[in-house]
Amino acid sequence: MENEILENTQSPIIAPSILSADFCNLQADIDMVNQSAAEWFHLDVMDGEFVPNISFGMPVVKAIRFRAEKPLDVHLMIVQPERYITRFAECGADILTVHYEASTHLHRTLHQIKDEGMLAGVAINPHTPVMLLEDVIEDADLVLVMSVNPGFGGQKFIERSIAKIEMLRALIDSRNAETLIEVDGGVNLETAPRLVAAGADILVAGNSVFGADKPAEMIMNLKNAR
Repeated sequence: MENEILENTQSPIIAPSILSADFCNLQADIDMVNQSAAEWFHLDVMDGEFVPNISFGMPVVKAIRFRAEKPLDVHLMIVQPERYITRFAECGADILTVHYEASTHLHRTLHQIKDEGMLAGVAINPHTPVMLLEDVIEDADLVLVMSVNPGFGGQKFIERSIAKIEMLRALIDSRNAETLIEVDGGVNLETAPRLVAAGADILVAGNSVFGADKPAEMIMNLKNAR
């Protein structure tokens, strides 16, 4: 599964965040991403409990899967995410990420995700130290570093995130792990080169892509940011 998702990609992988798309014309935005240099679709699922916002659920994920021609990177910002692993697999998720802060039995949850044929990710909030992932770093296919407080798009980038990515890269390298580093929040042409330099492999971009006059061109610019 991992080889299939990562083939023909080069770092950084760009994953436009559908949360920032135009939901009155979602098909057009999905088609734009399909035709762009982006590799993944990033889908934020929020329950209004783990984070103070509600986004969309399984029916929307399933509808996007029908139209999307690239992997779906689904980020669960929900409590007890283990309840819905099979359901999101059935909806077509290729990557499923749960929060460290929401998963009581994280090791088990990551392996449940893999057992359903998906890549398994773990997300950490801005206040969560990287070293708390020491015991699961080799079990996760990716770690998603939240560089804003989760729940809403368009927030200001938290500068401390750069140091966290550097620490995470050092941890991954020290274990000879193949875990990828994903970053979500405040990704734009100013922050992207710094994130890649710190060790990020995947950049989630919402407002900077869908708010641009030429979204596909912005995606290419982010991909080439060095």
